[in-house]
Amino acid sequence: MILCRTNLHKISDWLSFAKSFGAGLLVDKPKNWTSFDVVNKLRKELSIKKIGHTGTLDPFATGLLILLFNKFTKKQQDFINLDKKYIATIKLGATTKTFDPTSEEENIVDISGLTKDNIIFTISSFIGEYEQVPPMFSAKKISGTRLYKLARKNQQVEIKPSIVKIHSIEIINISLPFVEFEISCSKGTYIRSLANDIGKKLGVGAYLFDLRRTQIGNYFVNNALSIEEFLEEIKKVL
Repeated sequence: MILCRTNLHKISDWLSFAKSFGAGLLVDKPKNWTSFDVVNKLRKELSIKKIGHTGTLDPFATGLLILLFNKFTKKQQDFINLDKKYIATIKLGATTKTFDPTSEEENIVDISGLTKDNIIFTISSFIGEYEQVPPMFSAKKISGTRLYKLARKNQQVEIKPSIVKIHSIEIINISLPFVEFEISCSKGTYIRSLANDIGKKLGVGAYLFDLRRTQIGNYFVNNALSIEEFLEEIKKVL
C-alpha cells in the first residue's frame, strides 16, 4: 500500500501496514532538506526504524520522493529502475564546481552571441542515449568511497562514463541567462551533469540552477504529500 493524496482517507490502515508489514509513501521533498533528513524526520515521528527512499534528491532540489517502510524496503530496486521526469532550470554563462547553485560561480563569460534557436537545437541534441560522466560532487561510489568525499579532499580520480537515455526534452521558457525545460530520462541520469554538458556544447558553460522531480514511473508529485501535511494527518490516527 502506497499512501498518497488519492487514498489519504485510508491513512489508519496505511499506518498499520507500515508498522506491521510494510508500505510506501509519496512525499514532496522541500528545498534545503536532504533525502536522509526526510527519512530521519519520519523515523522519529512514526517510531519506525526501517525506512528507505528510492532515489536521492539533492538538498537544493524539490519534488517526488518515494519512501519505503519495513519489508517494503526490499522493493527498493523496483522503484530505482523506473524512468524519471524533472522540471529543470539551467543558467548559462558560468559554471560551478558542484554543477549546481551550492558553490560559487566561476568561468563567467559573455553569452550575448547565443541565439534561442542555437540553444534549443543544442539542448534537443541530447535526446537519445549518450555517455554521461557523473558529477564529482555526487553520492556515486568509486572503490567503495562516495565521490563527494574524494572531491572534498581534492583527490583526483578517473570517473568512467555511463550510458544514460534522455527520452524527451521540452523547452518551457528561455529568459537568458536562464533556460527552463521538462526532461524525461532513464535511471542513473544526473541532471547536473546534463546541465554541464549543455554548457560545454554551447561553449559558454552552464550549471543546474533549480530542479524539481515531478514523476517516477507512474507516480506523480501532484499526488504526493508535503511533510507537514503528512504529519498533520498522521497525528489524527496516532
